[in-house]
Formats: sequence, C-alpha cells, structure tokens
Amino acid sequence: MAGEEEREGETGWKEMVEGKLRGIKEHAETYPYVWGSYILVYGTLTTFLAIRWRKLRRTEERVRNLQVRLRKLVEAEELQTRSTATSSRPLPPNKSNGSS
Repeated sequence: MAGEEEREGETGWKEMVEGKLRGIKEHAETYPYVWGSYILVYGTLTTFLAIRWRKLRRTEERVRNLQVRLRKLVEAEELQTRSTATSSRPLPPNKSNGSS
C-alpha cells in the first residue's frame, strides 16, 4: 500500500513537471521574441558575470603569489640583518674588573 502511494506521488510530481514544461514550450512557440530577448539579456548577463569572476580569481591568484614573494623577501632580509648584526656587534664592556 505504501509503495502504491509513493508511485502516485511520483507520477503526480512527474505529471506536474511535464505540464509546466509543456506550458513553457507553448508559450515559447507563441511568443518567440520574448523568449529571444530573455535569452539575450540573461545570456549576456551570465557571460559578463563569468568574465568578471574569472578576472577576480586571476587577480586573487596574482595577489597570493605576490604575498608569497614579499614574505620570502622579508624573511631573507630579516635573516641577513640578523646575521650582519650578530657578526658586527661590538663586544659589551667587561664591568667585572672592578675599575670605576
């Protein structure tokens, strides 16, 4: 019994979708210029958004690469300044001699 109810629900849903598609097809055949304008407008908008999305992703990738390069340069500069600072640092005066 439960299986029959599920089948009826599925066929009802399937028939509803087929009816909607049939109605859309009839409307498209009746008013082709309206549907052509929909396709033109939404197709153009979709294309524009896709191009902008790709450009944004490329820009983000370039920024990430530049950040990595900058991070490496800063680390190298810090390492170089540390090594030169430790090697050229003068020895602290020895105050344990008792000379004042």
